[in-house]
Amino acid sequence: MAKVTFIQFSGDQNTVDVDTGVSVMKAAIDNLVPGIDADCGGECSCATCHVLVSDEWVEKTGGAGEQENSMLDLNPDREANSRLSCQITMSEDLDGLVVKLPEFQY
Repeated sequence: MAKVTFIQFSGDQNTVDVDTGVSVMKAAIDNLVPGIDADCGGECSCATCHVLVSDEWVEKTGGAGEQENSMLDLNPDREANSRLSCQITMSEDLDGLVVKLPEFQY
């Protein structure tokens, strides 16, 4: 079990418990965290689960793969720390992960 904190664009926060092996996107959907649309259901074929990984977690979450980068390239709000939450799998090493949600999902 691990914790992930979602920080809304408004500044509101939601911290949820997540089983290891579960994606950050699934954790958000299962806990009714607003701001994650997940239109493709976690198939890495859209960018509606876009998150901004807090600086202290960027190295631990790793970089985006080729398909993820292709989806993120479609997003006008992409930043250096942008990831698709469906592609981040929770582990004990990510316990305490903090991600920020953009104002809009595309």
